[in-house]
Amino acid sequence: MSVNQINYKNILSELQTTNTTLVAVSKTKPAQEIRELYDIGQRDFGENYVQELTEKAEMLPKDIRWHFIGHLQRNKVKYIASFVHLIHGVDSEKLLNEINKEGRKNNKVINCLLQIHIAQEETKFGFDRQEVTDLMDKIKSGKLVFEHVKICGLMGMASFTEDMQKVKAEFEMLQSLFKEVKQSFPEMDTLSMGMSGDYNIAVASGSTMVRIGSLLFGARV
Repeated sequence: MSVNQINYKNILSELQTTNTTLVAVSKTKPAQEIRELYDIGQRDFGENYVQELTEKAEMLPKDIRWHFIGHLQRNKVKYIASFVHLIHGVDSEKLLNEINKEGRKNNKVINCLLQIHIAQEETKFGFDRQEVTDLMDKIKSGKLVFEHVKICGLMGMASFTEDMQKVKAEFEMLQSLFKEVKQSFPEMDTLSMGMSGDYNIAVASGSTMVRIGSLLFGARV
């Protein structure tokens, strides 16, 4: 199956009006399809699985910005630390500590987003509002120091539902938390929310980065 270049160009032109970054979610898709999008200008790609990401990073051009968007286990950080552009799903202080440790080993600062639990489903990972506020307070006061981590912003996934009003409410809640945290950390510039089925609502709610897979690559097998 080939990449849907018409969808890609239409989505890009929509996002350019709001300066929103498109991350093409390429998980389970072959390297040649990623290359096809790369050849028409796409540079940000999102992967969910560490082994798949490391294999593709070996095969594909080195100027690709790889986003790890899945649930990251602490014992897998070391495999992607040297080259990952942005880790989206940081959902615990322990994971931040591990990323910081691997950043130190690689002599680099690793960009991260804190994952916020905004959906009603129990299966989603992430901090709740109070946990993220407590964490950022500890960082601001100097009780926690991550010299090799840059927290660039927040990320969240809405409920899997047909009810777009519910999705909108969840995105707006995340945007309000982002604004609140940004008052103390004005350098934060990334709010990653919105996927193929709801990216328009996410962008209208203040998203600066959307993760789109099936509209570009077709449904996953």
